Amino acid sequence: MAKTKTRPWDVAEHLETEADMAAYLEAVLEDGDFSLVAAALGDIARAKGMSAIARKTGMGRESLYKALSSKGNPELGTVLKVVRALGLKLHATTAHGRIRPARGGRRAA
Repeated sequence: MAKTKTRPWDVAEHLETEADMAAYLEAVLEDGDFSLVAAALGDIARAKGMSAIARKTGMGRESLYKALSSKGNPELGTVLKVVRALGLKLHATTAHGRIRPARGGRRAA
């Protein structure tokens, strides 16, 4: 009987569209674990090409690999640069999913 060859599953190989990437990041943000967020940004950056993301952010490729790993601890500024370079946006909502009107009857932006 022949042995079956396997290799580790790599999510970056399956992130083919920007919609895939945005949905993946959104799911990880829902979890709330910052180390997973950093790793997911690294997965998306690898899917798009880490060298290109490094050029767009002005950061070193090796530094990005390190920061955007499950053991990395990137600064917020790094996260925001990477998100922008990936063509994605972060957004905030209340924990209950409702936005309450601001004082004076206007809705918060």
